Formats: sequence, structure tokens, C-alpha cells
Amino acid sequence: MAERYDCIITGAGPAGLAAALYASRDRFKTLVLEKLLPGGQISTTDKIENYPGIERIDGPGLIEQMQKQAVNFGAEIKTGCEATKLKKLENGNITVYCDEEQYVARAVILAPGSDYRKLGVPGEEEFRSAGAGVSYCGTCDAPFFREKEVVVVGGGDAALTEALFIARFATRITLVHRRDEFRGEKIHQTAVEENPKITVAWDTVVDRINGKEKVESVTLRNVKTDETRELKCDGVFIFIGHQPNTAFLCNLFGEECTGEIETGYDMQTSIPGLFAIGDVRKNSYRQIATAVGEGATAAIAAEHYIAEHARGRKN
Repeated sequence: MAERYDCIITGAGPAGLAAALYASRDRFKTLVLEKLLPGGQISTTDKIENYPGIERIDGPGLIEQMQKQAVNFGAEIKTGCEATKLKKLENGNITVYCDEEQYVARAVILAPGSDYRKLGVPGEEEFRSAGAGVSYCGTCDAPFFREKEVVVVGGGDAALTEALFIARFATRITLVHRRDEFRGEKIHQTAVEENPKITVAWDTVVDRINGKEKVESVTLRNVKTDETRELKCDGVFIFIGHQPNTAFLCNLFGEECTGEIETGYDMQTSIPGLFAIGDVRKNSYRQIATAVGEGATAAIAAEHYIAEHARGRKN
């Protein structure tokens, strides 16, 4: 028999933990399923300065506090359990499959986050899997490139802020961006432009990552002239966006499962009783503060949905 809950949350990042706090505080039997450990991508963040009420904290510290608060109100967090399929039942409940285990809830909140988007060029996967010079996390791996020369790929906030962090360790950074202007916030653009360690390669993409046992160079191509050149480097950091972890929802959403999920203002999807928050939600701002707000909104909306559904069954 599948264990039954009022609310199941898939994912224990800031959005999921905020939803767990609100749901459990309302005396709902709440289960959080997390494939790895609580925190998601925020666990690799060394400095958070834009979370209201907290002047400065690191990612693991903030997640530890959020997790403790949710658990203290009764939320159950099950790690090492990745949701692999959802099924809507005739009575309106939803079954969540986790390997061989099954859980049933009256409402489900999707917060599985996203994975790093890959370049898809020769050498990327080989050096990444071998831990030989390709990384998607500056705060994790920058210390390994002390006094080294590296390439950073991307033009959004993540690429700019990570390049600035990596510059604390590396001697030279070439920031490769396929357009002729950055997409990140102006404050980050200015900091990058003023950093003497950072050189920008505009209108340029990485065609290949080269090396024998470790990264030794990259092949760069100018997208306007099609000219190529080889640039020596010791590592490549890639920050070109994220891919929502929604593949397990294809039986419910069809082709929409390959991207972000549309929701209403209350975070509810087109399927009654199913909510989406954080990186998987279309038009989400991907900030910790907004993710927490979405989690709280979804939990409150789920409470209203459950109450209305219960009244309907009585009638």
C-alpha cells in the first residue's frame, strides 16, 4: 500500500523547503522527496547577500536553517529518492513514484530544480566526467585553478558573477560570449569590465575543448567572421543556463515537459492539485527570495485546493 500524505513536494531547494514549511505548519502531513541532499544548486553558493533580513550567509548555512525549520513543524524529508513519474488518480489524488516506492497525496508541489546546460562540444563530457578541467561551478572548483589561466563561457548573471569569483584564484580569465553585449545586471557588467584579470571575447563560441589527459586549450570561433583560433588554458567553466528537471512529467504534460511549466498566479499547473515552483516554472526569476515566495504561495494554494476538494466530495 502506498503511504498517503496531504502534500508531497518533489525537491528540497529553497522553493521546496519554503513550501514544506508552510504546508507542515498548517498541520498537513507533508513529505519532501529529494534525489540527493537538500539545497540543490544553492549548496555550492559561498556568499548570499540579497536575501531579505540576512545581511550575509553562505548557501549551506541558509539551507540548514530552512530545513531545520520545516522539520521542526513536522515535515518529513526523504533523501536519495527521486520522483520518476506522477499519475493522476480518478479520485483527484496524485501518485508519486520513486523507484519501487509509491506515495499518494491530495496535492503535489513540483520543485525539482534544474541542471546545468551543456555546450555539447567535443571534449566537454570527457574532461567533465574525468574531473580534468571542465566545470559548471566556480565556487566549487575555482580554488583548483589558483595561478592558472581559464575560460569562462556565458553572458548572464551567473557567468559574470562566477567569473569575478574565479578571478580571485586564476591569473587570467577569457570570458567567451556569443553576443556583442552581456545579458547580466549592469553592476556585474561593470565589475567584470573593471577587473584587470578578465578579457572578453565577444561574438565568440567554443567549438572544441582540447587536451590529452586534462584541458590544455579551447578552439574558439567568431560567429560573425567564422574565423577560428586556439586559446591555451587550464580549465573551462560553463555558465549558459539551466535545463529544468521535468522529463519525468512527460506523461502529464507531453512536449511541455522538456521545458518550463506554465502556471497560474497561484502556482497551479493545468492539472488540478499539481503546482510548480522555482526553476521549473515558466517566468520564474530564479532568485532565492522569489523561489521562497513561490513555495509559500504554492503551499497556501494547495491548502485551499485540498479544502475545496474535500468539500466537493462531501457534497
